[in-house]
Amino acid sequence: HKVLFDRGHVSTPEPFQRLVNQGMILGEAELTAFKDKTGQWVSARDIDPDTFDGQRVRLQPDQVEKRGDEFVLKENPQIVVESRAYKMSKSRGNVINPDDIVAQYGADSLRMYEMFMGPLEATKPWSMSGVDGVYRFLGRVWRMIADEAAEDVRLNPAVQEVDPTPQQQRLLHKTIKAVTEDIEKLSFNTAISRMMEFVNEMGTQEPRPKSAMETFVLLLSPFAPHIAEELWELLGHDQTLAYEPWPEYDESLLAEAEIEIPVQVNGKLRGRITVPANADQETMRQAAEQHEAVARHLTGKTIVKVITVPGRMVNFVVK
Repeated sequence: HKVLFDRGHVSTPEPFQRLVNQGMILGEAELTAFKDKTGQWVSARDIDPDTFDGQRVRLQPDQVEKRGDEFVLKENPQIVVESRAYKMSKSRGNVINPDDIVAQYGADSLRMYEMFMGPLEATKPWSMSGVDGVYRFLGRVWRMIADEAAEDVRLNPAVQEVDPTPQQQRLLHKTIKAVTEDIEKLSFNTAISRMMEFVNEMGTQEPRPKSAMETFVLLLSPFAPHIAEELWELLGHDQTLAYEPWPEYDESLLAEAEIEIPVQVNGKLRGRITVPANADQETMRQAAEQHEAVARHLTGKTIVKVITVPGRMVNFVVK
């Protein structure tokens, strides 16, 4: 590139605006328990695993359970086991063959899981259960749009040519905004989380607007291009989605129509009320006073002061 720049064929001295170093993907976490010279289990908390000279026992995932940030033996939860991921190598036998993953789960699942593992620059352990989780998510995406009960591939009857409700509009445009911004920041894992939230909410609604499904498929396409192309065709398009413009969000549709705010009495939470997002102080106060639990704490008391912060909280100071 520098030679081309010196010769005047390109306009920049570097091919990229910034360098991003991708983190290493380690093998699956290995679970190890320890026994002393008498054969008794020893908690990993009580030893230095690197210098321990007793017996090391390799465990299977079904032999342990997660407790907080640690793994413990199912048969003896007092015993903390070591969970450590190592660099993939043939000597450790922890190498993952991508061809095997594609054969079992498909290329989209592999591609999407690698982006979902964590921050792009972080070092991350591989997890087959994580691959399976992404595979199941893509299955839910398919069922949200396609009719699983039909013998042939056809559109889900819940997907209809209807206008989105205000709630569906807000969900869709919040998702467009979040995914777009996350992609620009190379935060692919959080972009996928946003799409999962969309599917969790929209997948249970009927009818589902066809226009919203089309927009979601466009958001999904950089992460799972194969299933996205299939769904795009299923939605009635005969041309690839690769040349479709990226969805844009409408800032005016992002605001919540109603919000939930806490109500306090002398600084202690006594209830929550739902009010219009643009409710004034008097509306907030009236709604708070009508709340059953709050009213009980105000009965027989003298209200000295009412602190109302629009969109945030109501606090009654009483004596």
